[in-house]
Amino acid sequence: MSFLSATKMTGGYGAGPDILHELDLTVEKGEIAVIVGPNGAGKSTGMKAVFGMLNLREGSVVLDGKDITTLSPQERVHMGMGFVPQVRNIFPTMSVRENLEMGAFIRNDDYEKTIEQVYELFPAVYEKRDQNAGELSGGQRQQVAVGRALMTQPKLLMLDEPTAGVSPIVMDELFDRIIEVAKTGISILMVEQNARQALEIADKGYVLVQGRNAYTDTGEALLANPEVRRTFLGG
Repeated sequence: MSFLSATKMTGGYGAGPDILHELDLTVEKGEIAVIVGPNGAGKSTGMKAVFGMLNLREGSVVLDGKDITTLSPQERVHMGMGFVPQVRNIFPTMSVRENLEMGAFIRNDDYEKTIEQVYELFPAVYEKRDQNAGELSGGQRQQVAVGRALMTQPKLLMLDEPTAGVSPIVMDELFDRIIEVAKTGISILMVEQNARQALEIADKGYVLVQGRNAYTDTGEALLANPEVRRTFLGG
């Protein structure tokens, strides 16, 4: 069984219509899995379903062999999930260091070593550690947000459009850091609008259309698929 196995997820928000229709998402240990597709395809909704932020009418979510379908997002964090939303993902009036400390809220051990690991992964976070997070650039804020999620020592890290609104240079840097995180054995599930660039670093890619799996393959194979390129990647 895959490290994350979310199968046949069907549901939406509240009493509204279903947004997801039998959606399957799996991620192996240390793998980068990327969800791409047109606007309104249900990409972020699929990730939020994995994190327990909407009620599923059907389907299940299994993490590391444990069925967590009925658990709250808070309980899922304790089970090893980390989630970085696209917006409002930092505490702007707190220092960068304080943001990282907030990420360690579930821990009772000494988390100083993890802070050092975050600093090593993101040198800019170390340089700005005493500055208010709200004063940072968009790319630096994203690094703080990812760093804070890593403070919980997640087994699965979920990123909702981590490169939204950043320059191509910063995007490349963020993707490089995400690769480094995966190399430590942490599984990555990422939603991205920059589909071509995201699939270039993906071990596995999911192309969603209207809340359904349209294509599932390796990132390399999806980039080489003429239909995917023509329809979703601009040729």
